[in-house]
Amino acid sequence: MKILVVGGAGYIGSHMVKYLAKAGHTPVVLDDLSAGYRDAVVGAKLVEGNIGDAALLDDLFARNAFDAVMHFASWIQVGESVREPAKYYRNNVANTLTLLDAMVAHHVPHFIFSSTAAIFGEPEYTPMDEAHPKQPINPYGRTKLMVEQILVDYDAAYGLKSTCLRYFNAAGADPEGQLGERHDPETHLIPLVLQAASGRRESIAVFGDDYDTRDGTCVRDYIHVWDLAEAHQLALERMRSTGQSAVYNLGNGAGYTIREVIDTARQVTGRDIRVVNAARRAGDPAVLVADATRAQSELGWQPRYADLTSIVTHAWVWEQTMRER
Repeated sequence: MKILVVGGAGYIGSHMVKYLAKAGHTPVVLDDLSAGYRDAVVGAKLVEGNIGDAALLDDLFARNAFDAVMHFASWIQVGESVREPAKYYRNNVANTLTLLDAMVAHHVPHFIFSSTAAIFGEPEYTPMDEAHPKQPINPYGRTKLMVEQILVDYDAAYGLKSTCLRYFNAAGADPEGQLGERHDPETHLIPLVLQAASGRRESIAVFGDDYDTRDGTCVRDYIHVWDLAEAHQLALERMRSTGQSAVYNLGNGAGYTIREVIDTARQVTGRDIRVVNAARRAGDPAVLVADATRAQSELGWQPRYADLTSIVTHAWVWEQTMRER
């Protein structure tokens, strides 16, 4: 298949591109490099541009017979979305509409959307399945839920088939060490912990140690980025074979506490990691864990790197690469 990967120079998108190329597909990347890196595009042509550029999209779709589009080109920082909601609604919703309209105009039939557990808001129960109430508590989560709702309407009106994949905590790095996580600024726990281990950061802050969990720190469901990539391919294959849209939660179904992540990082790296206790952050639930039963049963998806040690080990190889740059 020939697949347009928008945001394919970013963290998850770049891993997706490499996965598709290794699987024998032909990925093409569209990325404006505002949050991605040119050297992260492996095995694909890079087209520089933004999904809000209707003329660019029209030309790109006219010159390529794409079988599908995978969308990773969203802004993702929760705190920033509260401070700058216009940035998030403009890119994550309005620009996505421009992309969808171009797909409809050029008869591109399949769309894979990178969604998030943030659409659910505060958990009413865990693990969280696809039917969990959706009450996002920040603009980031609301933009993702809006697009999910838009996709239902575009299916009904235009026949555009879509699959929404709701990640919990994407983590880890390319098992071959070629790609990894390098957000600027970095906000994800595992790379921050490993930066503290490598000396690029003095310490790691733990926001709250009095939650009702096994060690008082928050519990999160970490899913390896390579397992995410496999889920995307399986979702596309199922959508093509069934002609049906779908939504799936993606996680390991087992949560780890912040302290367990830090302890695992100490074991993997053999380094001491300085921890600073800080106050709780507003809006941080005690536990966020996915019920991915539907993805496992309908897609035949089974995470290969479900254990925390594998996730941290791959991320540590990447962190050492970053430290040497």
